[in-house]
Amino acid sequence: MSEGAYRIIPCGDDALRILCGAGDIRYQIAHRLGSCDAWPEIIPGKSDLTVAFDPHMETMAAATDRVREALLAGVGGSTHVPRRIELEARFGGGEGPDLAAMAERLGESETRLIEAIEASRLQVDMLGFTPGFAYLAGLGPALISERLRHPRARVAAGSIGLITGQIGLYALDGPGGWPIIGRVTTSLFNRLDADPFLLRPGDEVVILRSAAV
Repeated sequence: MSEGAYRIIPCGDDALRILCGAGDIRYQIAHRLGSCDAWPEIIPGKSDLTVAFDPHMETMAAATDRVREALLAGVGGSTHVPRRIELEARFGGGEGPDLAAMAERLGESETRLIEAIEASRLQVDMLGFTPGFAYLAGLGPALISERLRHPRARVAAGSIGLITGQIGLYALDGPGGWPIIGRVTTSLFNRLDADPFLLRPGDEVVILRSAAV
């Protein structure tokens, strides 16, 4: 696919937005640009990609030319193979305080609701809100839930939030307004790693009940 299929626009003084639309093309472009370590940060959004550059080293025009050249080189032909990550989780109780009320509101048992989540083909759509917070698309539309009327001041790291059509995974402790149905047992953040957050945009995610008691 050629550069002409996309718009490249300034985003502040040190970044560019590539308006490429939703879908895996965001991850293909990110994969291609990231393969040469030439950009300080590449961030997929809902329907675009933000690419940071060092304004002390090059002008906005020069950075735009570099992006355009990469796109002309054939982003559409680049291969992005998504990682598949399985996360075990504990649902309900103190780790999922909103699960029971959600199941009752939907007229389902907690077990059926959990099974629906386990059967969902989830993909990290993007990261945002707080560092490492992962928005997972692919949840069945029948799982209807709205944000809490009164957000919590602290949501524990690893918590699984659910609103209609999406799962939200909290990588860090912090405030949040999503109903919480469980918590993953795998750490989503390791401060000692060069890339400290486990999940990346484009990853395929499977959430399963933990076998541990």
